[in-house]
Amino acid sequence: MKNRWLSLLLFLTFLPTLFAQKSEATQKGARVVPAPSSVSIGGEPVVILKRPQSVNQAKPQFLTATVIPGRGMAVLQITAYVPGKGEVDVFTAPSLGDAKDLLDNHDDKFGNKVFTIGGALLVPYANRIRGKVSSDGNDITTSVAGQTVHLPANWSGKNPGAEKHAMHGLMLTSKFENVRQRSTPDASTVSGIFHAGDWNGHWPSSTDMNVRVALSNQAVEFTVTAKNVGKDPLPVGIGWHPYFAIPSGDRKQARLHLPADKVAGMNNYDDVFPTGEVHPVTMGDGKYNFTAPDGKALDDVFLDDNFQDLKRDASGSATSTVTDPAAKYGIRIRALSPEIKSIQVYSPPDKSFVALEPQFNLPDPYGSEWKNTPTGMVVLKPGESTTWRVRLELFTPTK
Repeated sequence: MKNRWLSLLLFLTFLPTLFAQKSEATQKGARVVPAPSSVSIGGEPVVILKRPQSVNQAKPQFLTATVIPGRGMAVLQITAYVPGKGEVDVFTAPSLGDAKDLLDNHDDKFGNKVFTIGGALLVPYANRIRGKVSSDGNDITTSVAGQTVHLPANWSGKNPGAEKHAMHGLMLTSKFENVRQRSTPDASTVSGIFHAGDWNGHWPSSTDMNVRVALSNQAVEFTVTAKNVGKDPLPVGIGWHPYFAIPSGDRKQARLHLPADKVAGMNNYDDVFPTGEVHPVTMGDGKYNFTAPDGKALDDVFLDDNFQDLKRDASGSATSTVTDPAAKYGIRIRALSPEIKSIQVYSPPDKSFVALEPQFNLPDPYGSEWKNTPTGMVVLKPGESTTWRVRLELFTPTK
């Protein structure tokens, strides 16, 4: 009995402290995250990874990551704590409820809506592939690694008569299996597998896809592995389409750094087809030159361009940054895989985001315009694998 009274006394003594800590956490931006099974998109439960907010409030830190296994393991949203600003959205994306409505009720037959929000994964090719358009306009026929394939003609420019083409791969509506979550003191992770086969007859050989997302306070790391489980050579291009938000909403003063010395020539900003020409980023008035360590202000510059000849640091990372000085916010995008050969950047002046897309392949990688230029597609022998790895890190800009 004496021990029971002692336990009760200790509990009552520390009860106010517990409530104070809870109140303080709420004031500093902590929020309740719905259970992973509360919402399904694409017929599969959405997974929400979360990390407790660190006691050190002086450093930015990641808090949550929302992953959609029913739509190709796309990452809908990542949230972070930013000193002086509180909780911010790392991506430009709708709420979870609005995303469900958009993707489940208002998408087209190709699943294109998933790469207009958040961060969709693009496999087995990123960017555009051109070919002969079928009479009904639904498909293109083209040569991929020496084999004739038929790809969905899921995109075109907005101008009248714009050429239809294949865009952003075949994994936009894929449902992942064996989705597993794991949480340790260091990180929360989710992983899954998709047995793509020959991608419904659209692609050579047979593919297994493995995706893993790992969230810690310090970083979010994405690992995408493609394995050739077929009998023929397998060409693979892997990319990502994240819309990095500018938290202040002031795009003009936001800064972009790219570790790229070259930029591809494009026919126009409607088709966005490569011409095969590659120019130094320093050409002309330096519009495309974002190589300065602290980047360059976006101002009113329109971008939908493919940057190449990536420079890597001693660790092998090709690191880009998006900085929002007005919000005292910065994010690094580290392309860790040496197979990542280019970065597509899409950023209209009237939007407060930068879509920064690290990818294996150049746009239209099998187009004749490239002649003998290696275009980044990885060709796997039966049994071989290739991995795309990218890591996000937060930092506080110095100016």
